[in-house]
Amino acid sequence: MKKILTLIFVLFAFESFAVEKKTTFTLEAFNEAQKEGKIIVINSWNKFCGTCAKQTKILSEAKKDFPNVIFLSYEHSKNKDIAKLLKSEYWATIIIYKNSKEVAKEIGITNKSDIYSLIKKEI
Repeated sequence: MKKILTLIFVLFAFESFAVEKKTTFTLEAFNEAQKEGKIIVINSWNKFCGTCAKQTKILSEAKKDFPNVIFLSYEHSKNKDIAKLLKSEYWATIIIYKNSKEVAKEIGITNKSDIYSLIKKEI
């Protein structure tokens, strides 16, 4: 039983590292996208978060499927200034801005169709 639990832990831990994550959010990129009237999807993550890894994977696909949308991300625990600016308290948060206003904020969603629907709603 102990071996099975260890194996499950290793698999879940590996899943959180399966997708490359990096902070792409900069204030300059955010402000520029707002000036241009772009739809902006922002994702907060933590490197040990399996939910975050799932979101990152889906949002990587979404970048290809929504070429006119700006996708930004940041590591929540290391970028507390960004979290404060966005009023985001939790990892695995997806925030959407349109016309310089926050129009959606969802925490912990990992279903591709739910995430895509959230983005499509603002297009």
